[in-house]
Amino acid sequence: MRNYPTIAGRKIRMGLVGCGRIAANHFGAMEQHAGDIEIVDVCDVDRVALDKAVERTGAEGHLSLTEMLQTTTADIVVLATPSGLHPEQTIEIALSGRHVMTEKPMATHWHDGLRMVKVCDEAKVRLFVVKQNRRNATLQLLKRAVEQKRFGRIYMVNINVFWTRPQEYYDSAKWRGTWEFDGGAFMNQASHYVDLLDWLIGPIESMQAYTGTLDRNIEVEDSGVLSVRWRSGALGSMNVTMLTYPKNLEGSITILGEKGTVRIGGVAVNEIQHWEFAEKLPEDERIASANYETTSVYGFGHPLYYDNVIKVMRGEAEPETDGREGLKSLEVLIAAYLSARDGKRVALPLDY
Repeated sequence: MRNYPTIAGRKIRMGLVGCGRIAANHFGAMEQHAGDIEIVDVCDVDRVALDKAVERTGAEGHLSLTEMLQTTTADIVVLATPSGLHPEQTIEIALSGRHVMTEKPMATHWHDGLRMVKVCDEAKVRLFVVKQNRRNATLQLLKRAVEQKRFGRIYMVNINVFWTRPQEYYDSAKWRGTWEFDGGAFMNQASHYVDLLDWLIGPIESMQAYTGTLDRNIEVEDSGVLSVRWRSGALGSMNVTMLTYPKNLEGSITILGEKGTVRIGGVAVNEIQHWEFAEKLPEDERIASANYETTSVYGFGHPLYYDNVIKVMRGEAEPETDGREGLKSLEVLIAAYLSARDGKRVALPLDY
């Protein structure tokens, strides 16, 4: 167990790198926690994006991470940059003595993820990996039901991510749709759903995947299917595409067990559509209130995720998703890509 210094008697100072699409969710979460968080620095190579972030936050603006680290007073630096940049940026931040919070996926290569955890350990700084969908009310209820063993033995699991990303989305930045900096439908858009495979059901024994670039002009896959066998014996599948016409249709998970059946659907696991167990519990009355309307596939979990980060930095909690937890879903992603590339079943763990 590592001991990290805690922050008390003042606000936690945060910097953010990458002021694009997802940064707005982080700024919103920081603003909701204004009593505990102070945004001191923002950074982006795009002057227009940077100026907008400075205007919103009042923080110091920087065009270079290296430059920012020379002067910032931040305790934690948030990475909302392209995924392929996370490893080197994480290492640079950690070596400056600051904690790191990185968006998903933590890296696009397995060895980079391992290196990030190792360097942060050696630098004695925390590495947080954002998995805000775990905090959605619908998934919190499902997680509790699994932990209470209400399903009995879980037989089968299915996850669908039927969204759309037009060619214009990929053309909006050179890094989008590339192996080096982005990853495909599994690694980028469906990353939070891949995370559910281990977080909800448990360790995976093996998997086999097929991926395809069926329509978009990109390096990576725009669609894929994954078959999974868990160590428990449960079987499952995951279907992902960014080609749904004409808009995002479904982000769902279905679990079939010995004593229970649950389906959570909607566009982003925001609607409990079926909830039935052999044994009824009072908390089942909370099902309707857990549902929420959304047009955003990101959900509303960022403020709740930040709540845990704040408590960790105050010494009041342990991280819900640290670097090692982030490695679990990265391992599944890399195994899926290896399977699709080589046309064979891949067993986990990748390393011993």
